[in-house]
Amino acid sequence: MAKFRTRYVCQNCGVESPKWMGRCPSCEAWNTYIEEVIEPEHEKTAESRRATGTSDHKVAQPLRIKTIESVEEQRIVTPDHELNRVLGGGIVPGSITLIGGEPGIGKSTLLLQLAVHLVGCKILYVSGEESAQQIKMRADRVDIQNDNCLILTETNLFQIFKQLKTVKPDLCIIDSIQTLVSSAIESTAGTVSQIRECASELQRYAKDSNVPVILVGHITKDGNIAGPKILEHMVDTVLQFEGEHHHAYRLLRTKKNRFGSTSELGIYEMQQNGLRQVSNPSELLISENADNLSGIGIGATIEGMRPLLIETQALVSHSAYGTPQRSATGFDSKRLNMLLAVLEKRCGFKFGDKDVFVNITGGLKVEDPAIDLSVICSLLSSFEDIAIPVGTCFTGEVGLSGEVRSVNRIEQRIMEADKLGFKRIFIPASNKGIDADKYTLKVIQVNNLNEVYDNLFA
Repeated sequence: MAKFRTRYVCQNCGVESPKWMGRCPSCEAWNTYIEEVIEPEHEKTAESRRATGTSDHKVAQPLRIKTIESVEEQRIVTPDHELNRVLGGGIVPGSITLIGGEPGIGKSTLLLQLAVHLVGCKILYVSGEESAQQIKMRADRVDIQNDNCLILTETNLFQIFKQLKTVKPDLCIIDSIQTLVSSAIESTAGTVSQIRECASELQRYAKDSNVPVILVGHITKDGNIAGPKILEHMVDTVLQFEGEHHHAYRLLRTKKNRFGSTSELGIYEMQQNGLRQVSNPSELLISENADNLSGIGIGATIEGMRPLLIETQALVSHSAYGTPQRSATGFDSKRLNMLLAVLEKRCGFKFGDKDVFVNITGGLKVEDPAIDLSVICSLLSSFEDIAIPVGTCFTGEVGLSGEVRSVNRIEQRIMEADKLGFKRIFIPASNKGIDADKYTLKVIQVNNLNEVYDNLFA
């Protein structure tokens, strides 16, 4: 009879050690080592194959690359157009997808909505966190349209594979990977070894049966998906569902995709009856400035592959205390300090005794440097207390010498502003080869901030 051994595994980074240590030498985290029992490899392999039903091992043969036929991949096109966009056109059969996000952000709602709306497919929704009654309550809220959606509340991987073998679904959803337990590993759910083993068995099942699997993953306080980093390497697609709890909008980003682009972005709005797809987010992110107030500018940015027009708000007021405040919401505070320094040094505006507040509406966090010009114009508008004319938008990166630098995909930004009825757009003069005659709005090319100020406030 084979002897069992023990090992200690760091639950933060997955590094193994033959003895317990207080501090991990790899990630330098304290008290993260947990003892795990090592089962003999032959017993573990036999148990895994019995669980997944893949005991007949196929021997792969090397093939010449020219002899391999190129086949266009067939995808499962879902009724969720935003999800299709992010996945690259739909769900690929045999793929395994991991979606992570903050607790309560809407991961389970998004996938349950997919399960009950995907008509014509048999779907097995496995939940290890909620009861069947809880899932039914949420399903009633998002409107059930697919009668072929099966709910299974189970955490034992062996029992899940038994049901998969019986049901033979077209799509399997696991909520979540951190709650599953494999009998091949002697450790609790959520540990590094359990997550790695369960993900490996589900990956083997997806590839052998050609059934796509979607996994929900918890995240740590740092925003990374909990468990070993190898989990993200094993899966085909990694999606990140993010947003602010106090705002209605949710963003679905692609961090990894073997079947499509990693630059796509899906936008949703959280409502009482579930998540609503936002097909034209620019109209929702721009408020109607009916009172023609100062400090409001419209910037043309790119999120993923989508052009967006977002509203930047700025408030410049006299500081009541000795040290002026600098606050930015949705915008990098260090970049805000840099832009203020440029305005003082190159344009002569004195912000040393002013409180400055900048806000990106809609709860978005923008990293595109092309939003610099919009933030600058909002600051100048609030400083002078003069409203920016309605129908004006901006795009351009601002350099340290006050020049307006070129940005990428400028024509997409102009077309988005033109589509929404804007009258003029300020763009960098260094963006060459633009045919301004094909747009109904006026394209104004500027070299530096002084030209922008003269056009707006002179």
